[in-house]
Amino acid sequence: MYGILWLGSFVLFVILISIRQINQYQRGVKFTLGKYSKTMEPGWRLVIPVFQSMRKVDIRVKAVDVPDQEAITLDNISIGINAVIYYKINDSAKAVIEVENFYFAVSQLAQTTMRNIVGTVDMDTLLRNRDEIAAKIQTIVDKASDPWGIEVQAVELKDVRLPQDLKRTMAKEAEAEREKRAVIIKAEGELLAADNMSKAANMLNQAPGALHLRTLQSINDLSSDQSNTTIWMVPVEGMGALQALSQMKGPM
Repeated sequence: MYGILWLGSFVLFVILISIRQINQYQRGVKFTLGKYSKTMEPGWRLVIPVFQSMRKVDIRVKAVDVPDQEAITLDNISIGINAVIYYKINDSAKAVIEVENFYFAVSQLAQTTMRNIVGTVDMDTLLRNRDEIAAKIQTIVDKASDPWGIEVQAVELKDVRLPQDLKRTMAKEAEAEREKRAVIIKAEGELLAADNMSKAANMLNQAPGALHLRTLQSINDLSSDQSNTTIWMVPVEGMGALQALSQMKGPM
C-alpha cells in the first residue's frame, strides 16, 4: 500500500515539475533529446525533464534602438545618424535554431545596412528623402532576416547630425535664398505697379478732363485733414497757356 502511494506521489511530482506555462504573447520551441520536435502554443504544456527542453520566444513587436553611427555620404560629408527598428518574430523555431541571438543580430545588421545606404546618397538627398532611405533600410534588413523567421515592420530615422561648420554654411545659404526671394518679389511688385500706372495714365489721357477731375479729387482728399499741406498742381497745358499769353503781351 505504501509503495503504491509512494509511486503515485512520485508520478504526481514528475508531472508537476514537467508543466510549463506559455503566455499568450509567447511560443515554446520544444526539443526532444536535443532535436527540435515542435512549437508549442500558449497554455500549460508538458516537458519531460532530462529528455526534453523548451525555450520560450516572445512574439510581440520589438523596438531596437540603433545607436549613433558615423557615416560618410556620397559627396564625402561625415554625418551622425541613428534609427529605430520595429520587428516581430513570425517563426519561433527559426529564431531559436538559425541564429544565436536574434536581438543582437538584427541590431548589428541594421547598423551596417544604415551605413551602407547612407554612403550611396548625397547629403541633400538624405535630408529631403528620409522616408525613402528608411524604406530601403527596412527592405534590406527584412530580406536578410527572413531566414531567421523575423519580419521587419518599420524603420524610422530619428536624427541626422551634421557638422557645425556645415550647419553655419547651410544657414547662410538659406538666408541668401530668402533675400533673393525678397528682391524678386519686390521687383515684381514694382513692375506690376508701373504697369498699372501706365494703364491709368493712358486711360486719363484718353478721356478729356479726366486728369483735371483727378487733380481736384486729390486736393479734396488732402484738404479733409487740417494737418495736411495742400499743394496746387498746375497741368502742363496751363503752363503752356501762360507762356502763350506772355508772348502775346511782349510786342505790345
